[in-house]
Amino acid sequence: MSDAPINILLVDDHNVVRKGLNALLSTPRFRINVVGDAADGLEAIAAARQLQPDVILMDLEMPQMSGIEAIKAIKQENPQARILVLTSFNETDRAIEAIQAGARGFLLKDSTPDELVQAIRSVHRDQVLLPPDLAEQLLTGVAPEYANSDNETVLTDRERIVLNGLVQGQSNKEIAHDLHISPNTVRSHVRNILTKLNASNRTQAALYAIEHNLLDG
Repeated sequence: MSDAPINILLVDDHNVVRKGLNALLSTPRFRINVVGDAADGLEAIAAARQLQPDVILMDLEMPQMSGIEAIKAIKQENPQARILVLTSFNETDRAIEAIQAGARGFLLKDSTPDELVQAIRSVHRDQVLLPPDLAEQLLTGVAPEYANSDNETVLTDRERIVLNGLVQGQSNKEIAHDLHISPNTVRSHVRNILTKLNASNRTQAALYAIEHNLLDG
């Protein structure tokens, strides 16, 4: 990973929170660059499109458009967008909804500055950041019949290799390059993986793979 600063977009409807986060994250030792901020979901979509930040720090409860809706819209425009939810509410249902919408992580606002910075760096590395209890609840909705089947026969060898790529946060283009196949072929494999695992998105499939030791190597 490059030593270049991580470019961050802050999304929160409270001006004081945005200013506080900006001041905190702009501390030189963190090597984080706040490139912009937004006060609601609609502003977040426009700012994400214009600024192309490395990580988006997203609140959930906002006027005009909620964080959940904004996450869906941003991910639809840019599937590679890395979004970390930062919220005051420890509501599992909302957190799961955010992850299913495409967020890569979930963190409470009462976390320490070091925890926040570490979370940003983890999401920037395309790692999934979830508290263990939340990950467990998220996984309960994925392929309940899978654990009783033969793992080796559910996914093909090629699908398991592609799944490894998903866990590593690789894009379809990157997986295609590594496997010397077309991005369209990778896209087809990803669709099959999501269907077989009954997963709603790549993050959910990656979580299930980690939880159930489906990874090669």
